[in-house]
Amino acid sequence: MNFKKFFSAKIGFIVIGALIVLLFVFKAGEFVGYKKARFSYKWGENYHRNFAGPRGGFFGDVKGGFGDKDFINAYGIFGSIIKLDPSASSGQATLIMKDRDGVEKLVLVSDSTVIRRGRETLKISDVKADDLVVILGSPNDQGQIEAKLIRVFPLREKR
Repeated sequence: MNFKKFFSAKIGFIVIGALIVLLFVFKAGEFVGYKKARFSYKWGENYHRNFAGPRGGFFGDVKGGFGDKDFINAYGIFGSIIKLDPSASSGQATLIMKDRDGVEKLVLVSDSTVIRRGRETLKISDVKADDLVVILGSPNDQGQIEAKLIRVFPLREKR
């Protein structure tokens, strides 16, 4: 048996195995680095929501001018109910809301809309004018919000 050939073949396999392991470690580091960079980018973009940073995000100006008030508030509203029509002609209940900026918005409430106060599920008939609510939904073509979730806040007693 020729030990020189066996020894050189064994070293060759070890070198190739070490290169494969190093390549795997390099790719794993690249993958982890990509994930960390993506997390960091997303965290920076959502900083304003979490810690009251700039309203449009740090890169809000780069996003094509979508930083105006109507676009930010298009998918939901926080405010009080001005008027409630439980049986509108469209078959959906409608709410007229006044948001924190004093802007009135029309909200459509369907049978699939979830209405809650704390853990209690409510019906549209349980909601009344002057209730303080948060409404989440999606805008339709007419600029109305189609409500998916309505959260009613209990009013504090006046002292």
